[in-house]
Amino acid sequence: MRVAVVWNGDRTGVINRFGQSRPEEDGHETVEGVVAALQDGGHETLLCEGDKRLLSALERFMPPDPEARPSGIVFNMAYGIQGECRLTHLPAMLEMAGVPYTGSSPLGHGLALDKVIAKRLIRDAGVPTPNFRVMRRGTESTGDLRFPVVVKPRHGFASFGLQLINEPAQLRQAVEVIVMQYAQDALVEEYIEGREITVALLGNGELEVLPFVEHDFGDRETRLLTREAVAAPPKICPARIASKLTTLLRDISAATFRACQCRDYARVDLRIDRSGQPFVLEINSMPWLGMQSLYSLAATTAGHSYSSLINRILDAAHTRYFGIGIP
Repeated sequence: MRVAVVWNGDRTGVINRFGQSRPEEDGHETVEGVVAALQDGGHETLLCEGDKRLLSALERFMPPDPEARPSGIVFNMAYGIQGECRLTHLPAMLEMAGVPYTGSSPLGHGLALDKVIAKRLIRDAGVPTPNFRVMRRGTESTGDLRFPVVVKPRHGFASFGLQLINEPAQLRQAVEVIVMQYAQDALVEEYIEGREITVALLGNGELEVLPFVEHDFGDRETRLLTREAVAAPPKICPARIASKLTTLLRDISAATFRACQCRDYARVDLRIDRSGQPFVLEINSMPWLGMQSLYSLAATTAGHSYSSLINRILDAAHTRYFGIGIP
């Protein structure tokens, strides 16, 4: 079938450069890998930009069917160009144009990207998450928060702006950095000392929970994934976790996926404290799919090739829309 792979490699296709720009960089190598995997699956592909020119390109590539059924699907790899809730922009365009696509809807991305809303939703679903406060000045009451705390942008991802704060006296400056640099509120949450686990999920109704990946911090002084780290910690996959805890992690990860209305695939990041209690930190509704990514590591450990993983995501979306897998 026709599959358009949409990303944001060129950020000039806008009317104005206005609003908060996205700090993350897209990897052309990753996008090329996805295109190759889809071609391995027998699909006709088109690589195009997720900007103001997109809908014209899609209409040429997958013209409307006489019976009004879509003649193709989009593999969404667009993280957005500028503005708020950037992950929602491409899905919203495609929803309006009647084009099916992989991954979460604008609602799902919006819920997951807003860490405060996501934490409230999963807490209401009975999923444990660290205690938190939302701050704009850093002088607000911390209530019953216990230090150290982690401070990060409310809508950020990829560890941008992440700070570990040990003393209340340091909090105001940390919050001001988030507000000034990222033009948004700061999420301040209790730091959970312990193991950090990521759980990759694939599918929709009956979720496939891929093998857990653990970040091995070893004897590092700062056991946190920050942008400033000299090197990323080694990964352990599958993580060595007792069977009872494994079941709990699977259940709360699936509950997080559903509470945030994610679709097709996502990644849940957790911490397990010294007593063995897990806490969900956040959910990534569109995790990086590079061959060296955490998601791909979990998938290959489960026995998927990279090509089969990408085509499984596509098939999950097709089944969700049309009730059957891709012929």
